[in-house]
Amino acid sequence: MASTVWVKKAELGNIVVHDEDLPLLGDGEVRLRIESFSVTANNITYAVIGDLFGYWNFFPAQGDFGIVPMWGHAIVEASRHPEIAIGERIYGYLPMGTHLDVVPGKISQGGFTDMAAHRQPMSPIYNQYSRLNADPEHDPSKEAERMLFGPLFKTGFLIESMFRRETWFGAQNLIMTSASSKTSMGLASVAKDMSPDIKRIGLTSNGNFAFVEKSGLYDQVLAYEDVAQLPQEPSVSVDFAGNSQLLHEIHAVLGNQLKYSCLVGATHVEARGLGGNGEMAGPKPILFFAPDHAVASIQELGPKAFGEAVAKSWKSFLGAVDGVVALDKRQGLDNAAKSFVETLEGRTDPHRGIIIHP
Repeated sequence: MASTVWVKKAELGNIVVHDEDLPLLGDGEVRLRIESFSVTANNITYAVIGDLFGYWNFFPAQGDFGIVPMWGHAIVEASRHPEIAIGERIYGYLPMGTHLDVVPGKISQGGFTDMAAHRQPMSPIYNQYSRLNADPEHDPSKEAERMLFGPLFKTGFLIESMFRRETWFGAQNLIMTSASSKTSMGLASVAKDMSPDIKRIGLTSNGNFAFVEKSGLYDQVLAYEDVAQLPQEPSVSVDFAGNSQLLHEIHAVLGNQLKYSCLVGATHVEARGLGGNGEMAGPKPILFFAPDHAVASIQELGPKAFGEAVAKSWKSFLGAVDGVVALDKRQGLDNAAKSFVETLEGRTDPHRGIIIHP
């Protein structure tokens, strides 16, 4: 029996746990039993912009429902592929559920790609799985941190790389909304290491203000209602919130001092107009799609150099957030569904990272 959490696409708080019998494996197929995954604001973004970027297409459900992708670990439960052994563990893109059948191809010592036909139109970054026995990023003691921070950190890494390639568009300041979010923290950490001359300004809610300040990743922290206090200096902004009103305010305060406006995700679902409605002062906001930038960076640096650069920054980031986020381990898909709704409604504590063992 396999179970998955189905989310109604047009009503994300409407969730059911769906059970069905496991099919017979075909030749060349492998069955993964999901061991663990994290639930973060990143997963909310996948759901909010699922139709726009095809996130609902990775793990199809039926009717008006979809399955939200998660990042996590799994073990090979059954295999009809000669190069993939039962008992092997992997890390990658998984459904919010108990099982996933894959068709491994492009197999190397360090990983493979799911060649299932329905996944080929989407970005190849999401179809790649790491084989933990030969994965340089794998640290058995940091598996939870990798699920919580890994994909989000890489997005932050790629944003900083993009800005640095463009010499920060002449900006002195980097302004980040949702400064308590894991992606914002990742970007702040990479910028601190790689672009120390850029001032890092975090915007957050009053409730998360102390947490963001304590992280030590930002040079300045402002509450959302204090946006008018942003320095009148050349700046770039990265909006992780997806809150149209807030984005308009940032543009209005900075005007032509805002050199680039970057949109990433949507953690504030109640105001999720990506980019907002109506004309804004300053530059037109541009949506950042991490997989495209990852492909470009890998082509620019080469896979080995790119991997080494990410690993070095990742190690620094882990040191920066050590002890900042406590692990909140929860059992079962019912708790996965509840955790998704908690995160959707903004009721999760940024001090805690949710790990689900289905």
